Amino acid sequence: MSGETLDVVLSSGFLAFANHSGFLQAVEEAGVHVSGIMGTSAGALAGSLYAAGYTPLEVAQHLRASPPFQLLKPSLQPWRGGLLSLDAVVERLAQLLPPTFEELDRDFAVGVVTAEGEHVLIDSGPLPEAVAASAAIPFVFSSVDVPGRYSGLKDGGVVDRIGLKAWRDRRRRQSLGSPLSPAAGRVAAARPPPCVVHVIQRSSPFSGADDPAATGESEVHVVRSPKSGVNFFDLGNFDAQFEAARRRALWQLQQMDRPSAAAAAAAAAAAAAGMPAAPPAGAAGDFLGAPVPLAVAMQRAAALRGAAVVLARRSETGAGTTLRVARRLFQGAAPRAP
Repeated sequence: MSGETLDVVLSSGFLAFANHSGFLQAVEEAGVHVSGIMGTSAGALAGSLYAAGYTPLEVAQHLRASPPFQLLKPSLQPWRGGLLSLDAVVERLAQLLPPTFEELDRDFAVGVVTAEGEHVLIDSGPLPEAVAASAAIPFVFSSVDVPGRYSGLKDGGVVDRIGLKAWRDRRRRQSLGSPLSPAAGRVAAARPPPCVVHVIQRSSPFSGADDPAATGESEVHVVRSPKSGVNFFDLGNFDAQFEAARRRALWQLQQMDRPSAAAAAAAAAAAAAGMPAAPPAGAAGDFLGAPVPLAVAMQRAAALRGAAVVLARRSETGAGTTLRVARRLFQGAAPRAP
């Protein structure tokens, strides 16, 4: 994972500031180069600060500076869908963030829900208002307007807690150099950057979709964290949650390196056996010469990868043993213990 360039997607999660900032700290410690960030609700708040150039520790410091209730005031327009106003949150964000998305250090978007109930991404124009709108929980907060763009916006997590599909479609359009209205076929064929999604356990059964697998997207890694369990008056043991999230995410990010290590070990074992590391694309055949169905060949290749990793960890296992195991696997026999 170290040195890779990835996008980061931060889900909604009630006041999950410690979890998100701890996750971002793990991303940095893992050596990941973040090219773009998508955030919803709490993920929008943490992600906007990170996109603005703050370190994860600085993100945590700003988000824990005071209990949330200190920034919440009764709404003077409760008919806009909530009892509390986010005006003070917008003012605070205006002190910490640049005025527009275009001035951020990294590519960034937030998920919101329009007055008509449609989930959309905002990635340009006024920034503080858009970030606050993404966190405007219905019935709790009055809706937020983004000057010149939208009115009556609500928390994007109501419809889609992660916004993964919308974000990846946006990245496909960018890769084609046509961000506005490219042909649908070309968008589907474009390849967005690989992505790591941080999903916070939902706090409400009424929240929107949050299953990355259901989007059908590939090259997506998922890190999950429990819900924060905090409230507007007390953010709990922030340091403990930050550290738990950091450790959890760092371990999972490091596991993502394992397939590449296994592939390298398999390639070495195959080379020692005098065989190609993988079958030709679209071909079916046994590397030792006897034709077999493609599915069987791939199953044997997967078994070889696992065996190669185990053998590579045993210093007393020599190349001869690796060769024998490799040949037995590709001949369809179960390997004997060395």
